[in-house]
Order: sequence, then structure tokens, then C-alpha cells
Amino acid sequence: MLRLAKIVIVLGFIAFFFGAISLGFLMIISGGDPVDYLRTTYLRMTLATRQEDLERSVSSDASEQILQIASGDTPFIIAQKLREQSLIVDAELFVDYMVVEGLDTQLQEGAFFLNQTMTIPDIAATITDRANAGILFVILPGTRIEEIVENIDQATRLPFTGSDFYNVVSSGAQIDLTLSQQLGIPVGASLEGFLFPDTYVVSPNSTATAFRDMVLQNFVETVGTQLLIDANAQDLSMRDVVTIASIAQREAVWDDEHVLITSVYRNRLDAGMKLDADPTVQYALQGARGRWWTNISPADYRGVESPYNTYLNFGLPPSPIANPSLSAIRAAIYPAESSYIYFRARCDGSNYHRFATTYDEHLVNGC
Repeated sequence: MLRLAKIVIVLGFIAFFFGAISLGFLMIISGGDPVDYLRTTYLRMTLATRQEDLERSVSSDASEQILQIASGDTPFIIAQKLREQSLIVDAELFVDYMVVEGLDTQLQEGAFFLNQTMTIPDIAATITDRANAGILFVILPGTRIEEIVENIDQATRLPFTGSDFYNVVSSGAQIDLTLSQQLGIPVGASLEGFLFPDTYVVSPNSTATAFRDMVLQNFVETVGTQLLIDANAQDLSMRDVVTIASIAQREAVWDDEHVLITSVYRNRLDAGMKLDADPTVQYALQGARGRWWTNISPADYRGVESPYNTYLNFGLPPSPIANPSLSAIRAAIYPAESSYIYFRARCDGSNYHRFATTYDEHLVNGC
């Protein structure tokens, strides 16, 4: 009897020993949460038997639907929305997949375009990628309002038209008075120059006004206050800065030339010279020759009568001629220290320029 008791004790010790080792190992591989690890392992095993269900879509109908995900929505709540919109069949399977793949913590807030041809993995990948949380729209550096309007009309998913946007950014546009004063934009003036180039995520429920305000706010936040302070210290309003920057943006192909090109224009202004900037003549033509930025000839320097033609008029044009990048805006405030008055394209096809202090040097730089 005593021997049997000893055997039981030994077996119990062995069981405890191996149990402790197993528990310790489980704690290590589970990252300290064995319950969640076991649950996930069970779900993974379950999903392994349901691959066909995961890869099966609801139908072949590719009609787009918008799924709205609010802040705080859980996989369960989202699964119910998907089920109600007939985008999935099995809400529990969707939740299990999100948990097993670790996607339940990567959900994005926003509006997502989905359709019934998408599988559960397709939907999961879409709603966990911020780039899909709305409609992507790009404003390119150096584009003018009319080009942005055309691009809006080509972006078929946007909930407003190019005409809608034009009406709230062109002459007569009404914006916050404080913002107007801060940026030096006259009341009712066009917002050309302040439509900050960037990639925007637009809600399917947005209006042209809401999008405009998003773009303006991006300008304010990206440019910041110090640039405005430094511009004002040079007796320049932010509108003056953006006007100079817009011309440099149209002249330069490469960002690293912004500071040199703006130095030329700043030097010309300081010397009381006309800017003689080709892009201002192109802007003055207003697309009359079938392109917004058409090629011009020396005859146009005198032949295009417009307050924007800086070959005819001294000082800055009446307003910016395009929407410049942050690089060009910074360069207008902090141009390179130079004595350059002239520049022209290099002859090597690099799209860089040669700069000169005198007109004779400028002529030598010709091809």
C-alpha cells in the first residue's frame, strides 16, 4: 500500500512537472495570453476547413456599394452592416477571419467602395487600408483651377462636379474672413494658388465646399505660421509669396531649382525690372489656343494684352497663376542668395537651367 502511494506521488510530481513545462511553453508562444492563443488556434483550424466559403463571393454583381465605418465600429458591427447590404453571407465567418488574421485591430474609419463579387479576404483587405477610405483625388503642383475642375469631372466617383467646385473657388468665392485676412486674399477673389497640391481622401458624401475647405485647411497646416511671419517681415503677404511661387513652379521642372528661379524674380522685383515671365503670358491666354499652358512666341510678349502679362506690366501679376508646392512656396520666401537676373533652359535636354547676371552672359548661355 505504501509502495502504491509512492508511485502515485511520483506520477503526480511527473504530471505536475510536465504540466508546468507545458504551461510555461504555452505562455511563451502565446505572448502571455494563452486563452486568446488557444481561441485563435481553434478558429484557425476551423477556418482551414472553410476555405471554399472564404473564397466564395455573394454574386457576380459588380455594382458598387458604399460601406460606412464609424470610429469604434467592431468587426461584429461591421459584419452586420456587410450582411445587411448583402455583401457577405456569413457574418460569423467574417469576424473569425478578421480575428485570426489580426485585422480586427487595423480597421479604418471612412467610406469604402465594395461590391458582391468580392470575397471576405478581399473586403478585409479593402477596409484595413486607409487609402481605400474614400475617393482619392490628386491636385498636382503647378495646375490651375481650370485643370483641377477638368480632373474632377474625370474622377467619376466624386459626389460633386467640376462646375460645383469652380463656383466655390473662382472669383466671387466666399471663405472665412479670418482666413482671408491671414492669407492676404481679397474678399471675393479667386482662390488660385491656395488649392494645395496633395493627395486627398474625399468622402462620398462630401460637397464641393467641404472639399475646398479641406484643401485650404491643408494649405494652412502644411505651410504653418512661421513662413507667414517671415513673409510679412519681408513686406510680402502670403498671396504675394504664392504668386511668386506659382510662377517659379511653372518655370521649374525640378524642385531643387525653385530657390534659384525665385532668386531671379526677387532680384528683378528689387531692381524695379519687369518679371518677363513666360508662364504669366500663358496664363493670360486663358486656354485660347486649345491648351492651358500653350507654347508662346516672342511676338506674344507684346501681343497678349493682359494685366497678367509681365512683359508689359511691372510688379507681380494680379494673382497667382497656378497652385504651387511647398517647395516653391518656401523658395519664394527663402530664395537663394544670388545676383542672377536671367535664366534659360540648358541645351542638354535635362530640363535644368543656366543662370546669368548680365544679359551678355545670358546670350552666351543660349543653344
